[in-house]
Amino acid sequence: MNSETLTETIQKGVRVTLGATASLVDALRDPQASQEKFGNISDFEVLAQELEAKGTDAEREARAVVDSLMSQMGQMPNPFAPTPASEATVDAYASPVADASVQTELEALTQELSTLRAELEALKSQPGNG
Repeated sequence: MNSETLTETIQKGVRVTLGATASLVDALRDPQASQEKFGNISDFEVLAQELEAKGTDAEREARAVVDSLMSQMGQMPNPFAPTPASEATVDAYASPVADASVQTELEALTQELSTLRAELEALKSQPGNG
């Protein structure tokens, strides 16, 4: 068996499987129509040809859907692409704190942060910790 025959056999098997799957889905949707279509086929070769044809159609439809999705994705901007430096903008505005209680709380948090930083530095400078 040469590689072309093997490839063709595998492709036919895939298409028959796709056709069988599509036929199963159709049978679940409309059992009556499926029984009428496949109920009178007694020859396995004819059945395989029917399923292969259905699989070929399903393969073509799936390829069209994938191609359509890929073309749509190609038109969308990539959210992970780096923004050129000339387009990057940073808007940062400092505004005075109007509320005295917020200002007091901010000063207390700043003092607490400073104290924690000093304690951390002290722990790092102790022998065996750093």
